[in-house]
Amino acid sequence: MRVEVLAGVERRRRWSFEEKARIVEASYAANTSVSALARRYGIALGLLFTWRRQAREGRLGGAEQAPVFVPVVTKPEPDPGACAPTVPASAAADGHPRRRRRACVIEIDLSGGWRLRVDRDVDAEALRRVLSVLEER
Repeated sequence: MRVEVLAGVERRRRWSFEEKARIVEASYAANTSVSALARRYGIALGLLFTWRRQAREGRLGGAEQAPVFVPVVTKPEPDPGACAPTVPASAAADGHPRRRRRACVIEIDLSGGWRLRVDRDVDAEALRRVLSVLEER
């Protein structure tokens, strides 16, 4: 165990990602009392459970954690006729379809159980804003 002297205005200890990961890993070891482990490291039991939840969600390291690649599942390219054809409402009203387009939906599975479905013609900037909001949750 390493003892650090707290000096200055700040009274809270800053735990590095490596220290948090080591403590969380030890908390999952067989025949380990989570309460005793928290006491041994001088942390609140609630903080240890928060770290465990963050580790499950991939958020334990915060800003100091290295970027993580998101797993991508690729599927064979769909048949061109797979997307349902749509006709603009204005064209359907007068009975003369002017232009047909195929509406396809793109599904993006995010961490935390979020699933985002967007049309293939989604505005890139709007999609960036939505993803940044979901990333903060």
